[in-house]
Amino acid sequence: MRLRFRSLESRIVTLFLVLIVAVQVIGLLVIQRGIENNARLSISAELNNGGKIFRRLLDQNAQSLRFGARLLARDTAFLAAIGNNEEGDRATIESALVNSGRRIKASLTMLINSERKISVSTNNAQSAGLEKLVSSMLDAAEAGDGANGVAIVDHRPYQIVVMPIKAPITIGWIVMAFPIDRQLATDMREISALHTTVLTRDQQGKWLSAGSTFIGPSAQAVVDQLQALSAAPTGPFDMTVETSQYSTRLLSIGEDNGQTASVLLSRSIDEATAEYRRLERWLIGLTLAGIVISALAIVLTAKRIAQPISQLADTAKRLEQGDYKGQIDTSREDEIGALAQAFDAMREGIAKREQEIRRLAYWDTLTNLPNRAQFVLLLNDALLDARKREEAVFVLMMDLDRFKHVNDVMGLSFGDALLRQVAGRLQLLLANRRQSSAQVARLGGDEFAVLLPASDVEAAQRMAAEILQALETPLSLEDQMVDIGAGLGIAGYPEHGSDGEALLSMAEVAMYAAKQRNDGAVVYDPAMDKSSEKSLSLLTELRNAIERNEFRLHVQPKIMLDTGKVVGMESLVRWVHPERGNVFPDEFIPFAEQTGFIRVLTRWVMERSAELCHELASKGHHLKVSVNLSTRDLLDQDLPAKFADLLARHKLSPGSFCLEITESAIMDDPVRAQTTLERLSAMGVDLSIDDFGTGYSSLAYLKRLPVNELKIDKSFVLNMENDVGDSKIVRSTIDLGHNMGLRVVAEGIESEAVWRLLAKMGCDQGQGYFMSRPIPGDQLIGWLEKWQAPIAIAAPDDIEIAVDS
Repeated sequence: MRLRFRSLESRIVTLFLVLIVAVQVIGLLVIQRGIENNARLSISAELNNGGKIFRRLLDQNAQSLRFGARLLARDTAFLAAIGNNEEGDRATIESALVNSGRRIKASLTMLINSERKISVSTNNAQSAGLEKLVSSMLDAAEAGDGANGVAIVDHRPYQIVVMPIKAPITIGWIVMAFPIDRQLATDMREISALHTTVLTRDQQGKWLSAGSTFIGPSAQAVVDQLQALSAAPTGPFDMTVETSQYSTRLLSIGEDNGQTASVLLSRSIDEATAEYRRLERWLIGLTLAGIVISALAIVLTAKRIAQPISQLADTAKRLEQGDYKGQIDTSREDEIGALAQAFDAMREGIAKREQEIRRLAYWDTLTNLPNRAQFVLLLNDALLDARKREEAVFVLMMDLDRFKHVNDVMGLSFGDALLRQVAGRLQLLLANRRQSSAQVARLGGDEFAVLLPASDVEAAQRMAAEILQALETPLSLEDQMVDIGAGLGIAGYPEHGSDGEALLSMAEVAMYAAKQRNDGAVVYDPAMDKSSEKSLSLLTELRNAIERNEFRLHVQPKIMLDTGKVVGMESLVRWVHPERGNVFPDEFIPFAEQTGFIRVLTRWVMERSAELCHELASKGHHLKVSVNLSTRDLLDQDLPAKFADLLARHKLSPGSFCLEITESAIMDDPVRAQTTLERLSAMGVDLSIDDFGTGYSSLAYLKRLPVNELKIDKSFVLNMENDVGDSKIVRSTIDLGHNMGLRVVAEGIESEAVWRLLAKMGCDQGQGYFMSRPIPGDQLIGWLEKWQAPIAIAAPDDIEIAVDS
């Protein structure tokens, strides 16, 4: 069984193995510690008992000696022999002492006479060594019917018994000596299983062995280790004899003239713990077996836990790669089985959602046709096959005519139904032609495309003609008959391009050319792209102009015609091109409106205008700044919020601005335009209708707009001094504005006579070259300081207004 490093399985196995081994080892150490302590306690108890046993042996020997001495001391013949005190009796006494000592295995028997002198002795050498000690024991023996003690003669310990001889008074003492030697140690060993060593220590501290159950070098090793100690130990201590460890205890058994007699009891630790060691080996064996069995169980359990999870992880990887067909085992009834069931449900859910996402990503939900992304994939596949077979592929792109008008008039749901019918007609057309390889798609909005593999330009043109003919038949929707046409462009491989996106772009260029020419279907021509390239170049230059700060803010003052007071200014934009010099608005504003860049430009103009207005107000010039809004600006539903943020940042009131809108901008989408204008008006911003009179707006609708000002287009003002028709239009516009409660502004004033004429008609404000051409914004303060209105503003009586009677 192989475990992968850092896997869940290996971590489970490692964790539980470590825990089990730790528990087993700790348990084993605790047991070993307990065995050691119990063994020590047992040995200590044995040594304590051994000391008692040894003393009991000494007592038994003493009793035996006293009993033998007592028998001799009461023997009638022995008493008579002592009483006669003749030479023959001396031999009798000596024989009695020898026989009595032999019976009780005494090493020395002697008689002390009444003068307390050694009278007879079986060992004169020992007698001399014992004389002093025996003399000290005579009184105690006489008083207590005998006394015993320990004597040391020639570094050997002896157990001494002194028994008085009374007849009836004390006439002497019998002394018997019993050697404390290896024989006593052997007896002790047989009784207690303790090694016994009899030792003496002289006045210089030298230890000598008087008998030991240790043999040879072992006995000498005991003496040597004791000699190495600085003092005689008082408690149990360990000793190493050869290779064995012993726990020992030293007992003092007597003292004689500065010399001590001791016995060393030793218990083998190895022997005492032998049974424990066998138990310990069993425990170690059981521990190892338990670890091995536990390890196997852990590995199997870990595999049972981790393998299903690993299988789920592999399934997740397949899901990541888009494979949703793998089966998951959900037969288990535990938590992992529940996880597998949840995972399987998730897999099915993801597969369904993936399928739905792919459908949404590559299929048009309205018509159920391939969308642009799917069409590009189909086109690229067709191009790949065409290269292999050396065939041609053509793309047809069409855009419906008047579809926006249908949406505006009939509503979006009607427009959606119209698109579905168009899609149905195209599919039916391809089905009737049995073009199994042809594919129709909806690219977006009212744009459709048809892919024609293995085709040529003539076949593509025939298909285009059939499509246009199919669309000529009016569509019936909700009891409404709708006539609809289309502009259709054709591009093909390899004649026009080899890339799918490039072919679509070329077909789109041809389609727009067809709509401009109103020519049905148009085959792509490279010459058509020149204007497109120019437009793309201009758009790029406009974006760079913003980033490089190439635009400049110019302003044209607005003046009260009756007093000559400057009350406002109109903000205008100029483009200082690094190569072409000054570029006037007429050259780039229309293009900016077409491409949507006008919103960026409007935001720039409003930002610079707010900065200038704030600067003028700080210097005491409170002028209302007018800014033009385009159609795209009006359709931006976020325009009021953006404008409010602008005012807040520059600390300006809404009344500081007047936003100018053309009639055509309003009428392009009246509903949305009115919504935006109402929100701006509610903020307190003045609104102005610019170029009034040049559009086709309804006065009834205009009445509902929340505007504050009408600006008369300069085309009526420039020549009104000489043109009766222009004068009538201007007068009518002024009266109309005043009747609707609006302020009227005339632009294009280029002479004092026109000024006075407008003032006579009651026009409120004016602007034009007569007062000032558009000047850079940073020069306006200097111009204001120099501005002087004409001396007489009111029109004199001799000025006649050109009117047609």
